Amino acid sequence: MTVGRIVVFTRTTGYRHDSIPDAVAALGELAGELGLAVRHTEEPAVLAQELAADGCVAAVFASTSGDVLDPAARRTLEAYVRGGGGFLALHSAAGTERGWPWFGELLGGVRFTRHPDPQPGTVLVEDRSHPATAALPTSWSWTDEWYDFTADPRAGVRVLASIDEHCYEGGEMGLVDHPLVWCHRVGAGRCLVTALGHFPQAYREPVFRTHLRGALEWTAGGPSTPAN
Repeated sequence: MTVGRIVVFTRTTGYRHDSIPDAVAALGELAGELGLAVRHTEEPAVLAQELAADGCVAAVFASTSGDVLDPAARRTLEAYVRGGGGFLALHSAAGTERGWPWFGELLGGVRFTRHPDPQPGTVLVEDRSHPATAALPTSWSWTDEWYDFTADPRAGVRVLASIDEHCYEGGEMGLVDHPLVWCHRVGAGRCLVTALGHFPQAYREPVFRTHLRGALEWTAGGPSTPAN
């Protein structure tokens, strides 16, 4: 029996990740495990309709890119989150809607800027009391695009996982505690950002799926989730 639904939004007006179909499939499976129905769309009007309808517990922007919303959808998304809805930004969603200042606030005051070539690195789980990271190893070997951001979000968000730039080549933020996954509250709503998830095979890896399932559970306000 479902207890709500999520809307997965995958529109791109810039780079389009090959992993989007894999992300949609994985989110559908994980949502089902949590008792949630799923609506997938690339249409801003449909997104707005879903957010405005009863029973929508979270919006997931899965590797969106560029400016993807019209003014009506922007207004609806902001009202939805401020009113208590959940928002999960997956991978390149952290660089979406650069022309909309409030979306930057939603992401924690930063945006994705660049990344070096994909390569192995070690994700450091900083907070294991959160559903998105509770079941992850403290030190997690992973291959991905290691995103740089316009600034370090740490002062304004709860950082869940980070990476030391010394463990890979090409990081330009100059941080030994470079955040990759974080969450915060926006009005009455919840927002979680995870920079991980570039490759299609990531969505079939048990450890990453565990991370994504916990992120979705928290964003959707599941019964076992902490308030912050």
